[in-house]
Amino acid sequence: MAGYFAIFLVALTVGSGLIWLFDALVLAPKRKVKLAQAEAAAGGALSEDAKQQIAPQSYLAETAQSIFPLIAIITIFRSFLYEPFQIPSGSMMPTLLVGDFILVEKYSYDVKDPIWRTTLIQTGKPAHGDVAVFKYPEQPTVDYIKRIIGLPGDRIVYKNKQLYIQKACDKNLNQPCPVLEALHQELQSEGEFFLGPYPLKRFTEQGPTKSYDILQNAMLPEPIHNYYRQPGTETTEFVVPEGHYFAMGDNRDNSRDSRFWGFVPEQNLVGKAVFKWMSFEFSEDPNSALPGWIPVGVRFERLGKIE
Repeated sequence: MAGYFAIFLVALTVGSGLIWLFDALVLAPKRKVKLAQAEAAAGGALSEDAKQQIAPQSYLAETAQSIFPLIAIITIFRSFLYEPFQIPSGSMMPTLLVGDFILVEKYSYDVKDPIWRTTLIQTGKPAHGDVAVFKYPEQPTVDYIKRIIGLPGDRIVYKNKQLYIQKACDKNLNQPCPVLEALHQELQSEGEFFLGPYPLKRFTEQGPTKSYDILQNAMLPEPIHNYYRQPGTETTEFVVPEGHYFAMGDNRDNSRDSRFWGFVPEQNLVGKAVFKWMSFEFSEDPNSALPGWIPVGVRFERLGKIE
């Protein structure tokens, strides 16, 4: 729904700006002439009340004039600099929890226009390990957030809950191509998080450029029969096409990601998640009038940079 709001915001900005411009260039001079004639007939300056009676500015033009600067600033900030998002699900646990509010840096992956999403200025591309927001390829009006695991040309294998990456071979470099490597995982805790009745294991995974924490459910088998089938590869293997990215949730057994629907086109990228600016803890009391919707506290310890 964020896409519809962006269109609404741009339309409101353009509409109020055009109304204000039409009033300033066409209607305001006419009001000025009318007031000059009235003052000449009265033989002196008129009071503000009299001016409002003789040549009033329309309510629509007055409203457009008052809201346009603020709406324009919000549109520019939200479209090209930073956009706030709320985390709606647990697919990125433990990095992001339900109730976290984050800022997404829109200019990290090129500056795009907010409606057609065509690139206006090239500013950068995702790196291994980035937490990115993108338009869900199967439903582009929905924003998804996952971690970038594979870049164009990378070979990804996810088997027996172990992630392997063979980075793309740069043929311009006079050196051997990378080999398929397992990402090292170090157990941190068990039982800190649960998926239903099952305790989850928390690992620190060492990616190609950074480390981050993930969750795994040792009791849940991998649904490889539901994996995206890429022609010419094994069931658990994915080769990232040019102009695309492979994304996965940190909650590995509770995330619908590239393993199931394929790759993220570059034009679908919205921005890089960079900061948690608020985090609410919600009520889990089943007797509450709105269980799961009532904030019962603020998790201040979670605020800060997103790794």
